[in-house]
Amino acid sequence: MFNYQEFIKRNEGYVDVELQQKIRETKLLIAGCGIGSSIAEAAIRLGFEKITLVDGDVIELHNLNRQDYNYSDVGKPKVFALRDRLLSINPQAEITIYNDWVDKENAYDMVQEVDMVLDTIDFLSLEGIIALHDACKVQSKPVFSAVSAGWGAGALYFPPNSKTSFRHLFGIPEQGEVSHLSYVSTFKAFIAQLAQHLDADIIRALSKAFTIMEDGKPCPASQVAPGAFSVGALAMSMVLRVLAGKPVAEAPDLVLLNMSDVCTNQVVKLKGELLQ
Repeated sequence: MFNYQEFIKRNEGYVDVELQQKIRETKLLIAGCGIGSSIAEAAIRLGFEKITLVDGDVIELHNLNRQDYNYSDVGKPKVFALRDRLLSINPQAEITIYNDWVDKENAYDMVQEVDMVLDTIDFLSLEGIIALHDACKVQSKPVFSAVSAGWGAGALYFPPNSKTSFRHLFGIPEQGEVSHLSYVSTFKAFIAQLAQHLDADIIRALSKAFTIMEDGKPCPASQVAPGAFSVGALAMSMVLRVLAGKPVAEAPDLVLLNMSDVCTNQVVKLKGELLQ
């Protein structure tokens, strides 16, 4: 029989009793179950037991280089496969699924049922992202937007009553429809702000994708497993700091995790000595 206390035993020393109880009781919404699958697995292994998954996509073979699925899942709706994976880790977890895209018709009700929101919606769905963030703003719900960035990840935290908004950061009017806006132009403008902080290979990959999408063709952006796994690690670390009442950088500040820099710049030189 599943034993929660035994399951989270190895969290001790990093997660105290009070924080663990908050983790267990907090209701998470993960919107976008591609890169969001890495967040979902990190959450379930930390002890979150109330998770809502939202995505209308199905698993394709090219997803498997970085998303939390198996070859046997190809062709299945992402929310069903991810739910089954999470329940295989913690069978007593409460996993709610919406096999649908987020839009202005359903976003409010989805957000209303949870405590915290994690947004990893594909930027091709600009209307869905805006609907989700608008619902969080109206309901004063915290939302984390996380993306894969080459070998690393980036995340924005919008607390309840945030001083800024997703619309503002992306140059979108605070009110009104966004269906007429080009997601390519909107995203390119945002990336231009970050260009000096991103590796050249990220800029090249995005530039190629933008060129294809401007011709009206779908173009899955290049992504690699270390970057996808970094999304889960970064997003869940930020969520836990918020639950613990610790400071977290808030939008418009972007938390950027560059694993390439970590591998070269954050090095501690050790001196081996023989024990006497």
